[in-house]
Amino acid sequence: MAIDYLRDGAIATIRLNRPEKLNALTLAMYDDLGRAFAEAGRDDAVNVVVLTGAGDRAFCVGADLTESIPALAEGRFDISKWDPAHLKVEGFFKPVVGAVNGLCIGGGFEIMLATDIRVASSTALFQLPEPQHGFVPAGGTLVRLVRQIGYAHAMEIMLTGERFSAADMLTRGVVNRVVETVEVEPVVYELANRIASLSPGAVQTIKEAALTLQHLPLKDAFTREANLGQRTFESEDARRGLAAFANRNKRN
Repeated sequence: MAIDYLRDGAIATIRLNRPEKLNALTLAMYDDLGRAFAEAGRDDAVNVVVLTGAGDRAFCVGADLTESIPALAEGRFDISKWDPAHLKVEGFFKPVVGAVNGLCIGGGFEIMLATDIRVASSTALFQLPEPQHGFVPAGGTLVRLVRQIGYAHAMEIMLTGERFSAADMLTRGVVNRVVETVEVEPVVYELANRIASLSPGAVQTIKEAALTLQHLPLKDAFTREANLGQRTFESEDARRGLAAFANRNKRN
């Protein structure tokens, strides 16, 4: 399979595994990627997902130009069928940590935007070249990028089609950390293990709030926030956590 899925404890790793083609996505790979996310989503043992690409030349250069792009251009394929692979689905609130090596271009950039925390190699390069070819990055980018970073930064990345360095992406807020290539996965798994050690209910509620509250009217957003907060306060995780905190205080 060109999409590898491995669960180790509470962490599921999804790896795009076609390094000889810079992890370019075939139609079958898009289907398998969507299925991998769905598997992680429904597995109660999974608290965190790590998304990466095989090799150090590329995270992903997007859709395969010999198959996927012609299918779209000729109207033989509906781009919405890729929604599961791009996490353009409702209800996926498990955190996803991205490990980005090498080229992160086109659809690869779009899939990277579906992650919540991103660690990039210092040699990584990022690009949305779609306008150069007469189409647009419609795999979630038109919605996500202007919501995730500043408007002017987002528009420059989308409108110019230029390549940007990892340092550029760090400055613009697209990635969280830039490290040497050999450190990318160790840092990602350190983050993933840290998140996996926390309450799954609390972590997923934080992501749910981040994805669903920001564009509600203020009054409605605060009401929904209170409901989400109350849900966690009444959870079994909170009961255990508060009991442990109380016991520590007694011992001290």
